[in-house]
Amino acid sequence: MVGIANVEQARAWDGQDGSHWAEHSERYDTVSRRAWKRFLDADLILERDLVLDIGCGNGRSTRDAARIASSGSAVGVDLSAAMLTIARERGRAEGLTNLSFVQADAQVHRFDDNAFDVAISSFGAMFFGDPTAAFANIARAVRPGGRLALLAWRDLAMNEWVTALRGALAAGRNLPDPPQGAGMPGPFSLADADLVRGILRDAGFDDINFDVVEESMKFGADTEDAFGFVRTLGTVQGLTQDLEDVTKARALDAVHDMLAAHATDDGVLLGSSAWLITAQRH
Repeated sequence: MVGIANVEQARAWDGQDGSHWAEHSERYDTVSRRAWKRFLDADLILERDLVLDIGCGNGRSTRDAARIASSGSAVGVDLSAAMLTIARERGRAEGLTNLSFVQADAQVHRFDDNAFDVAISSFGAMFFGDPTAAFANIARAVRPGGRLALLAWRDLAMNEWVTALRGALAAGRNLPDPPQGAGMPGPFSLADADLVRGILRDAGFDDINFDVVEESMKFGADTEDAFGFVRTLGTVQGLTQDLEDVTKARALDAVHDMLAAHATDDGVLLGSSAWLITAQRH
């Protein structure tokens, strides 16, 4: 892969993080399925659209876009070779012929100018080191009058799926908050609507709108199923790796108890809050 601006993100997503998402691809699709359905229900993709999918991961969003744009096409872009392998395999298995995938850094990749009707992303556009440059590059790939539609997390405090997990893992520590704000790549870099509005305007978009999407995240069918997955997450591994064995065991027990407290007849559900951001290219 050439043309990388986000070196640390590439190292993570084309490394251990991407491998974990590829290994647990169906689980990750299930976790965010309700929020993604809200995106689809908004009818932001049209039958004849040429669609660019940023941070497509294992390709669910690209495949869904290709099905909707049945007289058009969809191109998925991601940093992760492992996830793109899954994406291509599933596209072939589903008999979709109007989609393709590219391993690239969307911040700097040289897309054809004015090549797409709409650029979309399902929680994949929050990891740019220079978001203005990245969205300007994406804007150049979208035709004048074309559209942008993104799912991105709102503030950390609004996302129980993160705060509850971090609370369980604290083990008496004051954990530093993950980075928030544009220019600090991570899940919450697009949380500030005013800041994002300015970035998108500078990048070449207008008619910028923010709609709240609040849906539960499903981490498993029951407590044991959810715990078996959650304990493998990078967040859990990172926040327990330096703990003594007894303290680590106590922290993992707290995670188990937290998941048990969120078990319902429909699975283990934790709250989330995201933006559905839409805009139009100048």
